[in-house]
Amino acid sequence: QVQLVESGGGSVQAGGSLRLSCAASGIFLRFWPMEWYRQAPGKQRELVAAISSGDSTNYADSVKGRFTISRDNAKNTVYLQMYSLNSEDTAVYYCKAASAASGRAYWGQGTQVTVSA
Repeated sequence: QVQLVESGGGSVQAGGSLRLSCAASGIFLRFWPMEWYRQAPGKQRELVAAISSGDSTNYADSVKGRFTISRDNAKNTVYLQMYSLNSEDTAVYYCKAASAASGRAYWGQGTQVTVSA
């Protein structure tokens, strides 16, 4: 059974930092493209950052230069390091493992990030 478990969310003041973790069981993340999404109240879920199986990365314009996605294959974990947080970053953050080749995708349960002014 595949599970993705996010952690590291919380409440932080504007300008602060958080590091989110997405730990996997049942799959080896090193072989999977991984993505972080977020969903703010009343808004659609949006892609924030992605890392390919070859470790190339992409970011939404709104987080470029502030967020960094990375993976630790030994820990089977993907991270989202977030700096210079602002109130618009407040959302539930989800990690996703998705294989275009197989059509399979797995989601975590989400972790809340709240940024106060």
